[in-house]
Amino acid sequence: MKPTQQLHDLGQSLWLDNITRGMLTDGTLQRYIREFAVTGLTSNPTIFDKAIKDADFYDAAIRQQTAEGKSGEGLFFDLAIEDLTRAADLFRPVHDSTGGVDGWVSLEVSPLLAHDTVGTIAAAANLHRAAQRPNLFIKIPGTPEGVPAIEESIFNGVPVNVTLLFSREQYLAAAEAYMRGIERRIAAGLDPMVGSVASIFVSRWDVAVKDKVPPQLRNRLGIAIAKRTYKAYRELLISPRWRQFEVVGARSQRLLWASTGTKDPDVSDALYIESLAAPDTINTIPDKTLLAFADHGELGGVLPDDGGDAEDVLAEFARTGVDDTALAAQLQREGTESFDKSWNDLMDCIASKSTMLEKLGQTHARKP
Repeated sequence: MKPTQQLHDLGQSLWLDNITRGMLTDGTLQRYIREFAVTGLTSNPTIFDKAIKDADFYDAAIRQQTAEGKSGEGLFFDLAIEDLTRAADLFRPVHDSTGGVDGWVSLEVSPLLAHDTVGTIAAAANLHRAAQRPNLFIKIPGTPEGVPAIEESIFNGVPVNVTLLFSREQYLAAAEAYMRGIERRIAAGLDPMVGSVASIFVSRWDVAVKDKVPPQLRNRLGIAIAKRTYKAYRELLISPRWRQFEVVGARSQRLLWASTGTKDPDVSDALYIESLAAPDTINTIPDKTLLAFADHGELGGVLPDDGGDAEDVLAEFARTGVDDTALAAQLQREGTESFDKSWNDLMDCIASKSTMLEKLGQTHARKP
């Protein structure tokens, strides 16, 4: 049995951290679903920037939309929604067979809205309405300004993938926002079944401290933070408040491991997959990591509900001067800035490609 299927049988979903029009067209995504038990996917501006820049799959659509007067964000979201609705349809059988627990795809609001609560709420509602798919999450960052947008979006019936979470505390703030949104729906007599996941970024912790800690602590911080967060997640799942949701037909907000591609060439390329196996969770991984894990990954233990050695490991980091609270805030801030840059790069890519294709079309039109 493939290790990917073993994870699936354990109760952990494997989602692809990638999407391109090419993999939708050439059958790659269908193959991942069939051969590697992939049951969902996520997207972000960097993924789309690379896909549009490095291939010509989008050229015809960009040329047509440019001719129709579209540009910038509007043009991009049309392209992204076309891709993601196709992917959502591929995962729809999984979504239906699991009662809406699995089989999701994700589309991100503009990262430039990370500190704009009102703008995020409006953008999330508009994208959800445009996609018209029950298994499409709208990604909203778990920034201080994003948290109230999460609550309001859930109340509005918009499924949310909370992104850019780096710590237990940031996760709990997102979970609280989700619960408040559901409680408001219940009080208003609305359907309480609105899907959500909370995405904890893992590998960026280890990159941040790589040159600041002794060798024996390298590549251990992200996993320790994940274990600490997983303990909080398990405690929420058995709390009376969550149990009340189940009684009225709501579901839990699942915990998702993000940024799980190994960045250190000196350690296993499946490190964060093998170390974060846990039921009722999701792991989103890039193609390279998926293929590596399917080829030679090995499942060891399962994450302990009580967090295992997380606090002991984090205490070791504290003794070396690592302040995980301050670093979590820094990583979220840097993540927001990185997403902003990716978004601006994406807008530049679309603008330059639109101009190039328009000029190319004019050249062809002048030829006898």
